Amino acid sequence: MRYWVMVIFLSNLMGVAQWNSQVQNIQVAQFPSYTEGVVVDHTGNLYVSYSDRISRVTSGGKVSSWASTPSPNGHKILANGTHVVCDRKGPVYLLSSDGKIIRELANPENGANDICLDPRNGGFYFTSPYASRTEPKGKIYHVDVQGNTRVISDNLGYPNGIVLRSDGSKLLVGESLYNRVLEFPVLSPGQVGPSRVFAELPKKGKGQLDNRPDGMALDEVGNLYVAHYGMGRVQVLDPQGNLLASLVTGAVFTSNVAFGGPTRNQLYVTGSLGPIAQQSAGVLMRLDLPWVTGLEIFPVVP
Repeated sequence: MRYWVMVIFLSNLMGVAQWNSQVQNIQVAQFPSYTEGVVVDHTGNLYVSYSDRISRVTSGGKVSSWASTPSPNGHKILANGTHVVCDRKGPVYLLSSDGKIIRELANPENGANDICLDPRNGGFYFTSPYASRTEPKGKIYHVDVQGNTRVISDNLGYPNGIVLRSDGSKLLVGESLYNRVLEFPVLSPGQVGPSRVFAELPKKGKGQLDNRPDGMALDEVGNLYVAHYGMGRVQVLDPQGNLLASLVTGAVFTSNVAFGGPTRNQLYVTGSLGPIAQQSAGVLMRLDLPWVTGLEIFPVVP
């Protein structure tokens, strides 16, 4: 145990020196409106949601139309190449590798926002925040490999981004209404204990328009990358919830993050340029982090 603690400590210590150097953000592609749901497939293509469509983007920035749902948002890809897409206006869809809707996997009362897979047990977790824009009425759902859907937590203040620790022991959820990240102990697949506050995020400063955690991703040593909506930042938190870095993204309304590239050391970021989130150009940005390796997920096919 002491050995692994020391490995993580040294890895983060080395990373601090890297974080203190400037990280460049590179625009990969631009879109007509606010973008969400970035995910990377098994061959390196990226998928970005905006309006009622999902576009496929090559690593070189070539954009093509791939699929359409009423209002696509969070998005993950399974081992067999099918896609699981959350929709703000309705269900969680299963799409084929060529973008055709196969069926609905879940149909929450108030739409679906973001999603994480459970690679050990199959199934997935997703957030449903849309009843909680001003008061805590949001929910977290679990869908098992048999397709059974259940609410595992409710009365949340706009639950948004969601990730599962690599060992399956903890579920991390951004609570946008309160600008913080919650941690739930996973008692068994689809069952969680009471949450605790994992981290309070930085408050907005001069020139920053909002401060709400959105999509999230993990790296191999357990650092958490939080798209901070309205802040133009990705906040990097160490495994204990301490702020490790605040990365400028080039997108004022930073919405989601995913690791890609041949060695998973490129952080792709969606969002829009501002000053109004839904009325400005959407972007896909890339941050190169050569000292980082994003967490690999090997999902079970439902």
